Amino acid sequence: MKATNQAFNFLQYVYEFFDSRAVYKAVTILIVFFAFSITGCQQDIDDGLPQADPDNGGLQLPDGFEAIVVADSIGPARELAINENGDIYVKLRRSFEEGSIVALRDTTGNGRADIIAKFDSTHYDDGNFHTGLKLHNDYLYYTSNFHLMRYPMIPGELIPDTTRRDTIFSHPHNEIHEHQSKALAIDNNGFAYIPLGAQSDNCAEMNRTPQSPGMDPCPYLDDHGAIWRVDADVTNQTTTDGGYRYVTGVRSMTAMNWNPVDEELYIVQHGRDYLYRFWPEHYTIWEEAMLPGEEFLKLPKDGVFSWPYCYYDQMQSRLVLAPEYGGDGEIIGRCDEFPEPILGFPGHFAPNHLEFYTADQFPDHYKNGAFVALHGSYHRNPYPEAGYFVAFIPYNDGEWVSDSGWEVFANGFAGVETITSTGDADHRPTGLAVGPDGSLYISDGVDGKIWRVMYTGDKDAFGEENLARMEEVKQTANNIRTPDEIEDNLRREETVDGQSIYATYCQACHQRDGSGIEGMFPSMIGSEWVTGDKDRLISVVIDGLSRAGAYDIPMPSFGDLTDEEVAEVLTYIRQNFENDASEITPEEVQEFRSGTQGD
Repeated sequence: MKATNQAFNFLQYVYEFFDSRAVYKAVTILIVFFAFSITGCQQDIDDGLPQADPDNGGLQLPDGFEAIVVADSIGPARELAINENGDIYVKLRRSFEEGSIVALRDTTGNGRADIIAKFDSTHYDDGNFHTGLKLHNDYLYYTSNFHLMRYPMIPGELIPDTTRRDTIFSHPHNEIHEHQSKALAIDNNGFAYIPLGAQSDNCAEMNRTPQSPGMDPCPYLDDHGAIWRVDADVTNQTTTDGGYRYVTGVRSMTAMNWNPVDEELYIVQHGRDYLYRFWPEHYTIWEEAMLPGEEFLKLPKDGVFSWPYCYYDQMQSRLVLAPEYGGDGEIIGRCDEFPEPILGFPGHFAPNHLEFYTADQFPDHYKNGAFVALHGSYHRNPYPEAGYFVAFIPYNDGEWVSDSGWEVFANGFAGVETITSTGDADHRPTGLAVGPDGSLYISDGVDGKIWRVMYTGDKDAFGEENLARMEEVKQTANNIRTPDEIEDNLRREETVDGQSIYATYCQACHQRDGSGIEGMFPSMIGSEWVTGDKDRLISVVIDGLSRAGAYDIPMPSFGDLTDEEVAEVLTYIRQNFENDASEITPEEVQEFRSGTQGD
């Protein structure tokens, strides 16, 4: 309270000068009243907070909050860790020769990093989606696709001792598969938690294939679809040597953290894909965009959860049986045997980090609640893509809010009103961390912008009026609100041709401009796979593809498309995205199906 402190210094001078006579004491009281009036009793940068950016770094925040951009363009960022001295560590999405961890330091006190250094390039070939990062007991812990490692911190130094790396845990099956990204949580007793994500979308006999039944029981649950616990101070552990399977029946756990208040592990789980495209007799394309809910789950030790047999429908507020196991969107079946989630965000928001707020800078409304970075997915087509914001889940009187009670805390990352393809977004919130002073840091998964969000208003006066603007954002922003089934269908007036078929079946992964998603889905642009052998290309659509080179997620089979539809969409991609190849005819597709090609 800079202005208030200055006022009291002046009052002390008045008392000393006038020998504390009563009349001047009365004047003093008026001065005190005036000082408090002009300051509004607000916190100020005298509390150690830097001056915020005039536009809050492009973010929309509740009234009373401000933001500053700490660093920009440091690389595609994932998780964050903040040291007690304010140093920031950022895990990049993949390895780079110059290093996959970025260290940031502000030496001037203006809130912006002026020292930026990268280190750790030792796992350059250890896959994509390196995620986990934690500071614990003077070590910096981090994950790759297959390992949990740590470096000892050096007192006073920004960079840890990279010559003394310990391997704490190794995944015993170093095969590339789906959902291999490894988040990291460390509990109050020094145990580390590492997810081994599910190897498939929903444990179908033929993964990501229309109408394929689910394997029952799902064999992947023997060691995947689970979270393992290890001792954070013991080296060279595996799932069979030192590791303990803490919970099972969970699919994709990028957003995971330990709650120090109730001392339990929590996740916000990525839900499964392709309800309408694989099971159109049970679902509409709008339901595929909205379902399943992204589940906020508390995970007690030895818990058994519902993947792959069930999914959460946040509109019905219940678990329902998955279609691979006989479900139709209504049947509950065996799902009443599994724990219900605390709440479900709408489908395909893509939760990438979970952070509990136990600090004191923010108003009491946020105390012990949970922030969730919703990275934004690519499975809502033909409706606007959703997510791309930071949500808050209140915790009041020992209870979490229900499905509809979550709040929008920060929006504006995407920079566009309507996101039709992942590449439209300027930024995607990915990692969260709370600094030593209680500020919330947010990382960007596109090019690596880092924001610091601070509360500078009157904590005691914080109330519903401060949240009103963000509630309006929740109801109106195209990346957050529930889309209208008819009016928000971005292709409602399109005719059925190669472009519209591409938009329905291909765009979610390969993107509107054909650029794909690095490490996940290959680019169509100038691709020899697209312009080359016709039969190979037809086979990819009709039969699917388990894996293509460095791309981890399989290409689904779309063999239920007609010969005309396959020909239309393949001709479209062969003659667009900087490709210039001959058309594919329905007759050529029919010949491939019948095995008579080349006769």
